[in-house]
Amino acid sequence: MVPHLVTALTGPINELEQRILDSMPAIERWFRLEWMEHTPPFYSSVDVRNAGFKLAPVDTNLFPGGWNNLTAEMLPLAVQAAQAAIEKICPEAKNLLIIPENHTRNLFYLSNVAQLRRIFYMAGLNVRIGSINPDIKETTVIELPTGESLTLEPVIRTPRRLGLKDFDPCTILLNNDLSAGVPGILEDLHEQYLLPPLHAGWHVRRKSNHFRCYEEVAKRFGKLIGIDPWLINPMFSQCGEVDFSEGTGMECLRSNVDALLTRIRRKYKEYGIHEKPFAVVKADNGTYGMGIMMVRDVKELEALNRKTRNKMSVIKDGQSVSDVIIQEGVITHERVNEAVAEPVVYMMDRYVVGGFYRVHAERGVDENLNAPGASFVPLAFEQSTHLPQPGIKPGASAPNRFYMYGVIGRLAMLAASYELEATDPEAEIYD
Repeated sequence: MVPHLVTALTGPINELEQRILDSMPAIERWFRLEWMEHTPPFYSSVDVRNAGFKLAPVDTNLFPGGWNNLTAEMLPLAVQAAQAAIEKICPEAKNLLIIPENHTRNLFYLSNVAQLRRIFYMAGLNVRIGSINPDIKETTVIELPTGESLTLEPVIRTPRRLGLKDFDPCTILLNNDLSAGVPGILEDLHEQYLLPPLHAGWHVRRKSNHFRCYEEVAKRFGKLIGIDPWLINPMFSQCGEVDFSEGTGMECLRSNVDALLTRIRRKYKEYGIHEKPFAVVKADNGTYGMGIMMVRDVKELEALNRKTRNKMSVIKDGQSVSDVIIQEGVITHERVNEAVAEPVVYMMDRYVVGGFYRVHAERGVDENLNAPGASFVPLAFEQSTHLPQPGIKPGASAPNRFYMYGVIGRLAMLAASYELEATDPEAEIYD
């Protein structure tokens, strides 16, 4: 289910909310049957945009950071979900090794690692942090802004296993998205569970694959509750072999942007929407809000300046961009203290465990909020223990609104499970 949250409710999305609430038993049964057939990602986070006239996921992260943004009240849900997830994979688990990103100076990120350590410790595991950063050659203690400290230890690889000095884990949790590829130290492990699996990393994942799977999920879900799938699905297309620094492959980009803007205009006309359509061009792999630009008119692509081309050509860990996804832009009607905001839904195993608002005071409703200057506002819990309340007028209840966001998050998580099944290298052996 979804946490009981309280926040400002804005945006006339009440009809969709009503339809989802009225269909709650059917929706929960449908998810239950899906999870009997498909394995959810170990953990995930989904960026959701509420345009007022549609509600759609725009990004799904399978190595989520930002756990430190969840409030203390949400931790019991995360701990419960962590117990369920570990129980399914390795019921006798005793030791858990967390392998983080190689950032040693990003204290905000390391606070997220400390929160993960806390969640799994409370779930009943001995938890230590093992760094694969070649600069970490000895035990390193880092003081965090929260007043707590985090101990990073260099990992030790034996021929068949990975661990720390005097610490042999049966389970290894990756909080490193493998943008730069898989370090050899993580390969060919024997009788150790690596979560998520290596093929969930950005060296394999493509956003276009994910949204192709999501499109299928949205169509089936739309049929289940009787809505146009477009109301929960951002349309997209994809271009390979684009080189922004050299300016090659731009014809593919222009024609795809033009076709997508035409499709969006058609939908806006059908629904009487008066917003200006836009497309989001972003690297088909990668994260951290890098390699993203908004296009409102195809002519903008003919006049890209050097700065924009440079920004688009490289993403995290210096990886160059050649494949891009062109996604329907979804504006956001959410506001926190008058600043533009978008909800981010956090999940572990098949459960929604919490979320927060990503807020950016200097960005507009049609811009990327995952950018320097963003802040994070926790979603506060309701004082009472209300679950979603069918029968309450749409738009009047925070639990109802966040039940709806949780449904969209879970649809994206289900799409990720389809995606991981399709790219699982071991699955091919049995075909």
